[in-house]
Amino acid sequence: MAGSTIHVEGLWKSFGRQAVLRGLDLEVPAGSITVIIGRSGGGKSVLLKHLIGLLRPDAGRIEVGGVDLTGLSGRALDDVRRRFGVVFQGGALFDSMSCRANIAFPLREKTRLSAAEIRARVEASLAQVGLEAVGNKYPEEVSGGMRKRVAIARALVTEPEIVFFDEPTTGLDPVLVNTIHQLILQLHRQLQFTAVMVSHEIPEIFEIADGVAMLHEGRIVEIGPPAAIQGSSHPVVRQFIRGEPEQG
Repeated sequence: MAGSTIHVEGLWKSFGRQAVLRGLDLEVPAGSITVIIGRSGGGKSVLLKHLIGLLRPDAGRIEVGGVDLTGLSGRALDDVRRRFGVVFQGGALFDSMSCRANIAFPLREKTRLSAAEIRARVEASLAQVGLEAVGNKYPEEVSGGMRKRVAIARALVTEPEIVFFDEPTTGLDPVLVNTIHQLILQLHRQLQFTAVMVSHEIPEIFEIADGVAMLHEGRIVEIGPPAAIQGSSHPVVRQFIRGEPEQG
């Protein structure tokens, strides 16, 4: 399937007197993996919630496939969000459901597929992430890496055009971080969705990203291919990717 383009222009968001997003601009090319990096508390999760349609900006536009999200509500917004898949930080699986039932959940909630069609989709999704044998297990019975795979399978089972990843490798050791990143890259190549990922994994994300955007003080201060960001002369970008303390 063809991915959608995301276009953000002049995005502002404040909570009380605290301005979090300050006229942010961002372009996500269709079919790309775009990774948003930046310091903790810098607004990455707030930006992601705007892109998903969970928050409404104070000013600015968010266009997804040519549709302005900021002017939508109710059923119209829900219709656009059906094109999305989301991998939440920590996975956000339902502990009371088996891994198979977790993956089936969005199909039962958002589609009119028959029980047989849902079963077939779920089994295919389990196979895509290499978890054919754990469908009947509960999240607490599988490893952290497997829970991440289940969360990815759940996000992809609806065949979304756009997938949002909110720090999908949080809490994993370096080997598992690389394994999950390679799984995301493999699925992206196979399914051709547009991906937006918030991540702290430096330098690992440079191996899978098509574009990297540095968020600082409410704005994207630099965006470009991984090599350009790694070689950036921008002091904020250089400090961040080198892990140096912020000046001042």
